[in-house]
Parts: sequence; C-alpha cells; structure tokens
Amino acid sequence: MDRSVDVVLIKGDGIGPEITASVVKIFAEAEVPINWIEGFAGYQAYEETGNPLPEEVIRQITEYKIALKAPLTTPVGKGFRSANVTLRQRLDLYSNVRPALSLPGVNSAYKDVNLVTFRENTQGLYIGKERIIEPDSHVELIGVITRKASERIIRAAFEYARKNKLKKVTLGHKANILKESSGLFLKVGGEIAADYPDIEFQDMIIDNMAMQMAMRPQQFDVIVTTNLFGDIISDLASGLVGGLGVTPGANIGDDYAVFEAVHGSAPDIAGQNKANPTALLFSSLMMLRHLGMDDKHDLIRKAALTVLANPELRTGDLGGKGTTTSFTDAICKEIAANK
Repeated sequence: MDRSVDVVLIKGDGIGPEITASVVKIFAEAEVPINWIEGFAGYQAYEETGNPLPEEVIRQITEYKIALKAPLTTPVGKGFRSANVTLRQRLDLYSNVRPALSLPGVNSAYKDVNLVTFRENTQGLYIGKERIIEPDSHVELIGVITRKASERIIRAAFEYARKNKLKKVTLGHKANILKESSGLFLKVGGEIAADYPDIEFQDMIIDNMAMQMAMRPQQFDVIVTTNLFGDIISDLASGLVGGLGVTPGANIGDDYAVFEAVHGSAPDIAGQNKANPTALLFSSLMMLRHLGMDDKHDLIRKAALTVLANPELRTGDLGGKGTTTSFTDAICKEIAANK
C-alpha cells in the first residue's frame, strides 16, 4: 500500500494511554503506513464534556471509517449507557469478532485452541430494553431478534470461514425454550448454511455449547450467536487461551470498523508500567488484515509471538518479568531484525 491510511486512535482510560503508546511505537518500527487521528472518549471525556462518547469522536469515525480503541470507563450513575454499546449501535457495527488462539508461552488450559466467535452486536437482550412494571418488584427485559440482523451476522460468519479455509460454523441458540426469538435465529442459520455447501453447519443449544467449549474446544472453528449469549461465550473462549489480556476484538459493520481491546481499563495499575499491550496489539493486527496490510501484519505478529514465548520478556500478568516498556522494546527489536 503506497499511501497512508487515516485511523482514529482512542486512547481510553486507565492503562489505555500506555497500551496505545505501545502499539503506536511498534507500528512506527514496522513502518506501517498509518496516520493516527486522536479521538476523545471515556471517563476523561465525561469529566470535561459531560459525555463519555462526544459527538466529535462519532464524527471522526464516520469520516475516517476505521478506529482503534483502548478500554473505556463508563461513568457510574443513571443516564449513561456503556460507551461501547452506544458506539456499536450508532455506527451499526453489527459484527463482533473475537478470535481465541492458544499462544506460545502463555499459560492456559489448552494448547491447541483456534476458534473465533461472531456475536450479533445490535439486538438481543444486551441492548438493555427494560421497563419497570412495579418499582422494586417487577421489571421486564425485552430482547429483539430480526431476520435482517440474523442474516447479516450469520452470513459474516460463513464468509469468514470460507475466506480463512475453516471447516465448520456452529450456531449457538436456545430455541428449545425461546422458540420464536432464538428459533428465528436458528431458522435463518439453516437457510444461509444452504448457500455454503463447502462448510459444515452445526447448531448447538447454548448451555451445551458452554460445556462443550470447556471440555473439548478443539471441535469449534467459527461460532455464531446472538448478543448476550455471544458476550458470555466469547469471554469463555478467551479464558481457554489465557484470558482477556491476550485476546483481540473487532466491531465491524458495512461502513465502519472499530478494533478494540476487550479487557477493562485497569485503573489500579495505570501509570505503573505493568500493563500488557498484547490484546490491543492483536486487535490492531486484525485491523491490518482488514486494511489489506498482510505483510505488516505478518511482520509484527511474528515478532510478538517470539517475545511472548520468552518469560524474561513477557509482562508480569503472563508470568514474565517484563514491563510495558521492555515488552514493547523487545517486539520492536524483533521487528528490526526481521525487516
């Protein structure tokens, strides 16, 4: 790619500025042709503007189409929805993509997991449609499932499987109980599967899926499910490979894409040079794939995996002796050696 790409960089809260600085430094060493456009969101934005997700940052992402986002802290109190949920809904980022891959040197329950979860991002129970029937006594929660939203997330999962030469898509549902809502999602899945005869299609009741993932996660390639189920299952998948600190995430729509670390802002270790930038770095590598910068992706990924395999270099949360700075510098050194 000859010209640089403008990307909105949201540094976030807590450890966010430290891990974004790490990614920026690594990208500079790898000579990635990206021009960072600084965006402003999170708790600091709330303190300064009264809004954790200012309209300006929405405008920036709308203009530049791509963003890399560190964790945000949502203000506690009534009247403020999660900035992450709001961002997904405002930009129609309907596809939440979360790979879970066993990594060298990272302690985990399994050493051979390689799966990706596709979570529908805009509907289901997670959207928070609630109504109080009787204060402190009776609350109702409304989940929305539509054919349109089901079709596009399920097709995205199949397209990903085909593009990456994966063999199977497994659809998680609760259609045995939620016969109309989850039943519609399952029905649409079966219809779309017919368009992909080269890919095996399997459906699985979501509680059984959770058990199967804990017992034998190697059976899964691509999982697709609804919003709340996907929120839970994708974290379970992260737990299989070492936790949220090593797993990337992306929110992708037809027009815009936001790549993010899905762990918290960890304010208790902010500013102490203890933060692990791996999740945000791997999210940024997903971004490079999305932008077609495969050579830069491969260069950085190879360097990161080499460093992660060394206990002297990886960060303390992964059982290593490294700091944010030394971990970052080690990856840059590997990149320089492999250019």
